[in-house]
Amino acid sequence: MAKQRNQKMKAVYIMDYLLRNTDEEHHAPAKDIIAYLKSCGITAERKSVYSDIEGLQLFGVDILSGPKGYYVVSRDFELPELKMLVDCVSASKFITEKKSEKLIKKIESLASRHEAGKLQRQVYIADRIKAANEDIYRSVDTLSEAINEKKKVSFRYFEYGTDKKRKFRNNGNEYVVSPYSLTVSDENYYLISHYPKHTDLTHFRVDRMSDIKILDEMCTDVCSVMGERFSVGEYSRKLFSMYSGENKRVEILCENSMMNSVIDRFGKDVFTEVVDEEHFKVHVSVDLSPTFFAWIFTFGGKMKITAPEEAKAQFQNVLKKFME
Repeated sequence: MAKQRNQKMKAVYIMDYLLRNTDEEHHAPAKDIIAYLKSCGITAERKSVYSDIEGLQLFGVDILSGPKGYYVVSRDFELPELKMLVDCVSASKFITEKKSEKLIKKIESLASRHEAGKLQRQVYIADRIKAANEDIYRSVDTLSEAINEKKKVSFRYFEYGTDKKRKFRNNGNEYVVSPYSLTVSDENYYLISHYPKHTDLTHFRVDRMSDIKILDEMCTDVCSVMGERFSVGEYSRKLFSMYSGENKRVEILCENSMMNSVIDRFGKDVFTEVVDEEHFKVHVSVDLSPTFFAWIFTFGGKMKITAPEEAKAQFQNVLKKFME
């Protein structure tokens, strides 16, 4: 019975074999395909293989024939695209080492086994700093579902003590928040939400959340918290490392060599003006947080906050504390 069922799936077996074993540099002659089918308990003649391949071509599988046999020309993902995905997974701090290895294996399955070998040779995971929370996938999935359904979530939130063990905040009690968006900042996944004890939005590291549950209670409307014109995307762009502060329109005097850093941070649409042959000014709305001032400090005097006075004073206070 199993043999008969396999016989009906002959075209599917051929497609699977060609996808896994062929590419532009590696072809499969009909005799190899027939031998593979035989190992699967399927009898086939050359004419039936040709007919099945023609059917797969009509279905949309990009199969060509050459002097050495058949091969798959293009796939949903080309090799450079898969390399990019592998690099992103291996570099992502919020994905654990174990999950990274599993995900990369799945990405490799989208290429032929020969191209998968090229992907594997460029992977370096073991020595990279990775999250320790293995529930990250499940957490992201649960939070995404809650956001889509506009339902509140509860969870416990931890940090690491001096003994490097988890210490739960809020005396171990659950947080109940209205989740609005998930975002990646500085290689970490964050939940942007409203926690009733605070008047504005709060940010929680997803890899430090545990026991996440979707509640029946509907979320508080984000516009009732932040105003009618609120945009989560614009809000995230104003933050530095997910640290919030008083939002201000600031003016920054920059040396010309800083333009790349300004565009990397704020995008090409940020408003700038030429001051002289060596300087330009950037005008942007940001949250005045310690991480914003740290970003300015990073460039060693090549950036200078020139307005407003409140931002200048706060920066001077940060520098004073740093010196102390």
